[in-house]
Amino acid sequence: MLNGSGIKIFTGTSHPELAEIIARRLGLTLGKASVTKSSIGETDVCIFESVREDDVYIINTGSDKPTSVNTSLMEMCIMIHACKIASAKRITAVMPLFPYARQDKKDKSRAPITAKLVANMLVKAGCDHLITMDLHASQIQGFFDVPLYAEPSAILYIRSHFNLQDVVIVSPDAGGAKRATSIADRLGVDFALFHKERKKANEVSRMVLVGHVKDKIAILVDDMADTCGTLCLAAHHLSEAGVRTVDGRPQVFAIVTHGILSGNALKNVEESALEKLIVTNTLPQGENQKMCAKIEVIDIGNVLGEVIRRSHYGESVSKLFHEVPY
Repeated sequence: MLNGSGIKIFTGTSHPELAEIIARRLGLTLGKASVTKSSIGETDVCIFESVREDDVYIINTGSDKPTSVNTSLMEMCIMIHACKIASAKRITAVMPLFPYARQDKKDKSRAPITAKLVANMLVKAGCDHLITMDLHASQIQGFFDVPLYAEPSAILYIRSHFNLQDVVIVSPDAGGAKRATSIADRLGVDFALFHKERKKANEVSRMVLVGHVKDKIAILVDDMADTCGTLCLAAHHLSEAGVRTVDGRPQVFAIVTHGILSGNALKNVEESALEKLIVTNTLPQGENQKMCAKIEVIDIGNVLGEVIRRSHYGESVSKLFHEVPY
């Protein structure tokens, strides 16, 4: 608990619930500010308290609900700028889901590296540090100061909900193999992966399972679930590969850091062979839970709160890469 001056926490409109959880963890109240939109769609920010010589943390995530990704990003940039010209000592952007994280490389001629552009925007606005979680590609880490991982939270969930002797960790694609093997190694369980071929972005044409899952509880792990096409197709193949069943239901679970769940994702999950889709609250999930009974949420607010506390006091945050704070 901080319970003192020198630190201020503000939030935009994308995820105020998470900001409240973080503030409670720190024993603070959220800073007084308003973020509104004009009749022509411009973002208007007003900070109602002094931030002079304060350590300021601004929480906003790359959400599409209730605000668009672009609106969330502009709110962050404007709030950073407002605090900068109000003489804040240090400004840290807390963006659990980093916007445009998937546009991280030049994969064709004249393609932009938009993730780098967003990083530059935040720096130009006056951001000193950035805290984010489970970046889509490891090379983006070079843009930031504190890239966190939801892996310890996922491991804690698996340990407390499953018998590890029955578990196999599955990566839905080769790109996520490193993440999945890291979790499997720390749990001491088997690992499998899918090789997938895409017709076009967000549309998978064929998946081939590599590894043994027969009579096991399969847990798919990934950094984000967008349309959930890959996860649902993987769950279907796992059910056909002979995973354990309970009352006729295949025991296939998915643990994902960022539950974007766009388009027909909720319908796809509800109709799929997935027993549960477990996501963290880097994005608001209240409405999604009401619409789909298979969704369960892991709270990472305490992790972010502890990172802010350690950052404020100049303590190491590397410990949080391996364990969940109490």
